[in-house]
Amino acid sequence: MPLPLLLVVLLKALLVAALLLGITLLWLELRHRLRPASPLRLRPEPFRVEHSPAELPGGLRVSGIVTIQNPHPRMEVFVPQIELRPTLLGRGDLAAVQVRTAVEALHPDEEARPDGYWAAYIVKGHKSTRARLSVDITSPAGADLEALLDTLWLEVLWVNYGPFGRLWRRDGILVPLRRPQTLDPGTAPWREGDHCRVLPVRTHLLGSLDDPESVLRHYAGALLQPGDVLTIGETPLAVMQGRYHHPETVTPSGLARLLCRVFHPTSSLATACGLQSLIDVVGPARVLGAWLVGTAMKLVGSKGWFYRLAGEQARLIDDVTGTTPPYDQTIVLGPHEPGAFCARMAAALGVGVAVVDVNDLGRVKVLAASQGCDEALLQRALRPNPAGNANERTPLVLVRPAASSRG
Repeated sequence: MPLPLLLVVLLKALLVAALLLGITLLWLELRHRLRPASPLRLRPEPFRVEHSPAELPGGLRVSGIVTIQNPHPRMEVFVPQIELRPTLLGRGDLAAVQVRTAVEALHPDEEARPDGYWAAYIVKGHKSTRARLSVDITSPAGADLEALLDTLWLEVLWVNYGPFGRLWRRDGILVPLRRPQTLDPGTAPWREGDHCRVLPVRTHLLGSLDDPESVLRHYAGALLQPGDVLTIGETPLAVMQGRYHHPETVTPSGLARLLCRVFHPTSSLATACGLQSLIDVVGPARVLGAWLVGTAMKLVGSKGWFYRLAGEQARLIDDVTGTTPPYDQTIVLGPHEPGAFCARMAAALGVGVAVVDVNDLGRVKVLAASQGCDEALLQRALRPNPAGNANERTPLVLVRPAASSRG
């Protein structure tokens, strides 16, 4: 075959392959975006912890309200069932501790049943309803619950029923039952670093009920001085933003089940639910396209292209066991708009603020930082991982440059 004709044939073959790839990516994206899904969203309000209420002497009562919203303009969705699954975290044996839960309907147009039964309710388009959740905690052995208990992890299992079928939803709400004392600026245990001082700041176990600015002010506000940089781990910030979900609520696609097998076994994308969580954020076309290009580039010796093309979330997703309990049962995404968060917090607190990802291997990644932050300083200060990777509960680390390096 003459060379010009061969080139024409090859060019046509490439065009056909590109067209087929484009059609495949478009089909995957449309199928993903048009898949049946429930529009309902569950939003918790602040919970209250009562110590030894009158009807529960020596016990604890945790109560709060959740709102179920339907942002869809037309779809009506049934909520036929709500269950609570409480898990207590503490500092000792909790076998004797007893827990009783209750759900009270607070519908805008129906009275709650006196027997506590949750009757199936329809949430109409652009409407919402509410429910009061309560957990009573007692110990017949007379244990000091305030000293024994640390955190309540309250999972809300609820059914959505509508044009999409019947779906179980599973939302986790973390309620701290004790909070550590804030550090005294005069006695805070600073650590000496490389031309800097470093102070890990202990907090309670953080969750979606926490406001990030309030947390930073409460635990670090009295310690701050001009020139300091206050860092927060990317995972604690993400959980305060509510960016976590149980794998049970993920429906892996065929693409996720197939493609997850090519990732390293320790990667958070090496499971079908982990990879599907990325697909749910950026779309299947981007994930498949990033993998195809990444594989091609790897063949010519250039690595890391999948993560560059798939987006920042590809590196930040933590799969099951990737975080501290009880989030070790969930998939945690990376934080939302960390750059904007740092700018807001720096303006509010008057010091530099950075969102970081640090591990015990000396890897320090600064996801975002407010204007003027010295990244070289953060690299030196955080390389020993002062926050730790275990259950230290020190998501905040205050970095103070040495006096000679200021201004």
